Amino acid sequence: MNDLDFPGIARVVERKQATAAAELARESQPFAEGWLAFGGPGSYVNKACGFGLEGPLTDAALDGLVAFFVQRGVEPKVELSSFTPPALLAGLASRGFVLKEFENVLARPLPPSEEPRALLPQGWPSGVTVERVDPADEAALREYVTVSASGFLPEGEPVPDVFMEAGLKGGRSATYDSYVARVGREVVGAGGCESSGGSTALFGTSVKPAFRRRGVQQALIAARLERGRERGSRLAFIISGPGIPTERNAVRLGFSMAYTRVVLVKRGEGLVPSP
Repeated sequence: MNDLDFPGIARVVERKQATAAAELARESQPFAEGWLAFGGPGSYVNKACGFGLEGPLTDAALDGLVAFFVQRGVEPKVELSSFTPPALLAGLASRGFVLKEFENVLARPLPPSEEPRALLPQGWPSGVTVERVDPADEAALREYVTVSASGFLPEGEPVPDVFMEAGLKGGRSATYDSYVARVGREVVGAGGCESSGGSTALFGTSVKPAFRRRGVQQALIAARLERGRERGSRLAFIISGPGIPTERNAVRLGFSMAYTRVVLVKRGEGLVPSP
């Protein structure tokens, strides 16, 4: 990873994040070099991202960012890379934005000759199969979204409609691939990927609690790395919370830290928070 251009990776990742949010949103509009996206109250799509790498923003632009979300009844949320200029951070701080969380971006090259399954430290997990979901199979796609979203919700909580809406829209997109892991006939894990412009993003990975620590997540990562290579990608990346199993499994499969993202929000009375 030492020969990779981390600011360059940030441009790729942030642009892809912004494009995906705009594609999955109910409403979106360009913002600087990124996008503002709204997927409905409580949607994880609600955010401003993909900007802050190419130059300063005017006060009017930042005020417009805030207004976009407030007018739709949700908290303004911004995702930024660690390469964001201090002046932009100061402009957001002066408007009441506060830190919500950190995210780590882990990246790795995808050499054409590499066999991702050979990377699994303990080999392919016994009894586990991984298969790509047919995007035309509505029932299978819904099951994928349900399992994929489960790890991001309190255990047993049903998938919100806005999560299902965005997940189905993504699953039907030509550049997306949805994968499920099975033990026997039961779907025990799921994760997606999006491949375009020479890079593949891995996202939305969850494993049911009873089947964790069996190598299921690593198998899902390997399968999606294979798919990214098939689609001509030369770079793969994962965005993870710091220190969680996703990050540890990614490192075991050759991913390295590229940079940190920050998520900022502006609280407001009557505004619905977004994940």
